[in-house]
Amino acid sequence: MPRIRLTLAYDGTAFCGWQLQARERTVQGELETAIARIVGEPVRVHGSGRTDSGVHALCQVCHFDVPESRATIPWRRALNSLLSDDVSVLSCHVTDAEFHSRYSAVSKTYAYTLWHTREFLLPHRRNQVWACGPVDFGLMERAAEVFLGTHDFAAFQNTGTPVKSTVRTMTRLERCPGINEHESVWRFSADGFLKQMVRNIMGCLVEAGRGKVSPQTIRSILDEADRTAAPATAPPQGLCLEFVQYPAMAEEKCLERRPEDSPDTGDCG
Repeated sequence: MPRIRLTLAYDGTAFCGWQLQARERTVQGELETAIARIVGEPVRVHGSGRTDSGVHALCQVCHFDVPESRATIPWRRALNSLLSDDVSVLSCHVTDAEFHSRYSAVSKTYAYTLWHTREFLLPHRRNQVWACGPVDFGLMERAAEVFLGTHDFAAFQNTGTPVKSTVRTMTRLERCPGINEHESVWRFSADGFLKQMVRNIMGCLVEAGRGKVSPQTIRSILDEADRTAAPATAPPQGLCLEFVQYPAMAEEKCLERRPEDSPDTGDCG
């Protein structure tokens, strides 16, 4: 059966995450319902990762298999005509049968946006940022350096998704400008992420920016691999999946550009 590959963007505010759940609205559930209407039978969709409730995406990659007779359907136009306004298909094409949206990925980039003033919060940014208040960027950046490289991130994984290994390689963790003077964007790239790993690290970085966690403490937390020793998880609304990299994807870009090639808008899970 032909394999269709999609790139999605969605506002996660009204979704209970990506993964299909009984009696809950999810991105996977809405997408499978729309595809089933077109194909005439149930179709399972596989995503590159499971974003949590309230988390957004600019570039969620997924795939599904369809009968040969349905391969040439204008899938992007057909799906966008059926999907709700808070999820859109950005690109769509037939891909190699060996492609798997999750297992073929070689790296992912997430962005987390912070709001720093306590005086006000722009209403239209409420569901896109964590209003954490003032922080010391220098302290946060020194703490961020500890996470770069290959580590056992068991202390920054929440329970719920069994994995063979909690070792991951973080290739990028840096602060970027936000869309206004009150925001900062923190971009994370790695060969893979554990459950709520970005949110757990972000919670730790904010505590570092408040002067409550030092780089030495973070090293100890990593070495101890004890989740209870790490700070609390950051809220979901500031997080956005920005980009998923695949081996033969050098020329393919989400929204026609990769995060590192675009202005740092901070609008990103």
